[in-house]
Amino acid sequence: MIQVVNPDPQRLAAFLAQLEAGPDHAEAVRVMNIVKHYTMGQSVVRALDGVDLTIARGEYVSIMGSSGSGKTTLFNMMGGLDKPTDGKVFVDDVDIAELDPTELAWLRCRKIGYIFQTFNLIGTITALENVLLPMSFAGLTHDEALDRGVEILTRVGLGERCKHKPTQLSGGQQQRVAIARAFANRPAMILADEPTGNLDQRTGQQIISMLKELNQESGVTIVSATHDHKMLDVSDRIVWMSDGRIERIERRGDLDIEVGRIGDE
Repeated sequence: MIQVVNPDPQRLAAFLAQLEAGPDHAEAVRVMNIVKHYTMGQSVVRALDGVDLTIARGEYVSIMGSSGSGKTTLFNMMGGLDKPTDGKVFVDDVDIAELDPTELAWLRCRKIGYIFQTFNLIGTITALENVLLPMSFAGLTHDEALDRGVEILTRVGLGERCKHKPTQLSGGQQQRVAIARAFANRPAMILADEPTGNLDQRTGQQIISMLKELNQESGVTIVSATHDHKMLDVSDRIVWMSDGRIERIERRGDLDIEVGRIGDE
């Protein structure tokens, strides 16, 4: 049974005012002793096992690790897409666990933009209409949303393809639409889950460069869960994960990168 929650109008109004006011600190996201357990038959899988991480506003962070390391689970926690078994997640100093479903939906709409490996575009509508969707949920007027949508698509190099549907666009162009959609509501943080995973090397490099440019121009925080080592060159910090824990955190300037080799690999 699906439980329908009727939000308290006064509480929701106060929460929206808090979102509009913005934070008074330099942290975009903070996770404190996050634990996530999944029960599979008779076994308990510890997807996250006591993770602590703070990401500054405007920072570009890549979370790296092999499949099963916990990076996607951590990504989902930071985006409010899943809840921890234990621990706390703060986005712009808002404790996600304290939010009701309506407040959580508003937080995700106003504060977080998502970019996925599979693009997740709606195939029956145009590129521009895909970008307009999150703005309609955020309450922008049609004219405001239209102007911003065209502006963002032009910024990502698709100004002349606004009326094309996803099936009429290449993989790289579809990912550009997904990036424009993620930036539509001018979020505080962009979460990118394997954003180059379905792209060839050249197109993937273009997408990585574009994300870095948007990060620098807008000051938006970008957190990417990725296998793509090309991400290292644009990241401020790299969080390496293994077996549900943070193995180490390195700054880009401290990495020893050579062609075909990273660090002591």
